[in-house]
Amino acid sequence: MSRAPQQKIEVQKLTVEPADAGRRLDNFISSHLKNIPKSRIYQMLRRGEVRVNGGRSRQDYRLEDGDIVRIPPVHMEPATAVPAVATAVAERLLGRILYEDNQLLVLDKPAGLAVHGGSGIVHGVIEILRAGRPEIQRLELVHRLDRETSGCLLLTKDMTVLRSLHDQLRAGTVRKGYTALLEGRMERRSLAVDAPLGRQKNRAGERLVIVDAAGKPSATHIKRRQVFGDATLADVSLLTGRTHQIRVHAAAASHPLAGDTRIRRSWV
Repeated sequence: MSRAPQQKIEVQKLTVEPADAGRRLDNFISSHLKNIPKSRIYQMLRRGEVRVNGGRSRQDYRLEDGDIVRIPPVHMEPATAVPAVATAVAERLLGRILYEDNQLLVLDKPAGLAVHGGSGIVHGVIEILRAGRPEIQRLELVHRLDRETSGCLLLTKDMTVLRSLHDQLRAGTVRKGYTALLEGRMERRSLAVDAPLGRQKNRAGERLVIVDAAGKPSATHIKRRQVFGDATLADVSLLTGRTHQIRVHAAAASHPLAGDTRIRRSWV
């Protein structure tokens, strides 16, 4: 059985429009190379194959209006058919919209639903909402929540608003709070966990986040709200925003998240 031939995308030189000013370079490239794995995009960036105004640039570079981005030739695997979002799934998620205006949309994201597709996940929040609300010309995530985390998810319809909110998040003027059920009785009223986090691979090749002295500085504040038989309901504040920070720091404080088995269940 013969494989369909790869398609080749030739060199692209793209001029950054005002609507894309402030976007990260890696996200900008992903939006133009939709069927290229993120790993390949990051490889191109590390090797300096992507050029901004003629020079190398970091993946987290924030684009400016008028920048010239050169994307090198890249081979693309033949596109595979992606199942359409079921009408019932879209309607179910649309029913969880808490607030909406001309610029913003706030969604009550359920546990078990990823914010976007990829890595074996066909549809996430962003794909389902775009399918359910095709009249919205642009809909972007302001921030992310883990697949198993429920809570308010903020999306925007306007790139200027997106840039403003990202600036506020980086400056710490927007406060994000989490509520967590922890194992065990938390005797102290509050805990401050200051432990650097790094990544390692287990024997199966899965990447894990662990407390690592050589990792990135990470700080979490845990405040007891209510104690039950052998569990504690707590308010959690992140002073830094690392991947899986709450679950790793909670475990490091001897109060792991209740039921945190890392078993992924499908919401749709």
